[in-house]
Amino acid sequence: MKPNRIVAALLLLVASAPALAEIDQLQLLTQQEFRALSEDLGATLSYKPLTPAEPLGLFGFDVGIAATGTRLKHPELFERATGNADFPSTVVVPSVRASLGLPFSFDASVMYSSVPKTGMSLWGGALSWAVISGDTVWPAVGVRASYTRLFGVDQLDFDTAGLDASISKGFGPFTPYIGGGKVWSASTPHSSTGLARESFSQTKVFGGIGIKVLLLNFVVEADRTGPINSYGAKLGLRF
Repeated sequence: MKPNRIVAALLLLVASAPALAEIDQLQLLTQQEFRALSEDLGATLSYKPLTPAEPLGLFGFDVGIAATGTRLKHPELFERATGNADFPSTVVVPSVRASLGLPFSFDASVMYSSVPKTGMSLWGGALSWAVISGDTVWPAVGVRASYTRLFGVDQLDFDTAGLDASISKGFGPFTPYIGGGKVWSASTPHSSTGLARESFSQTKVFGGIGIKVLLLNFVVEADRTGPINSYGAKLGLRF
């Protein structure tokens, strides 16, 4: 697929996202239902790497736009928590991302998302280290710590922290990668809801492929956090 078509597909995905609504009726949920909704949020809002394990190199840079779509396990709970009877079963989260190569094979990354039609925003970041940088013979092996935090929801404070490891190997312009780890989520409702805080962890596995042509870099990725599947794509410049 040509780069301009990739850009068009990403923009179309975001623009066609169904209308959501703000989460402002958590008091209608039981504690067990709040836990289930929070697990869906953990899979939806946790950090998605969208990059192979190989490091950028000192002062290397990767900047781009991305979108992930997460298939909710409990869309009916979001319908009640938002008062939107047409809440979609797949939530699309667009984002802008930037990564910088640091000394000793470290990379630092940041991301920002404004979830369409909700008033919600998401900030996140990651610090990754390539234990093995990789070359023409050996694959790259990396570890990563990540964090995300949700803003714009009066009834809920929500954040995630993650640890994962991944391996990748380049073959010409193609770099496939796989990885796995854990995501820890903290979901704290406002006292007015009558609900208690939920803290939990979810196992994470993911895999994807990066395609680099000159400075242009395109990545597609599949992620499974707990029992919940997400699919994402990123288009950017990597140099």
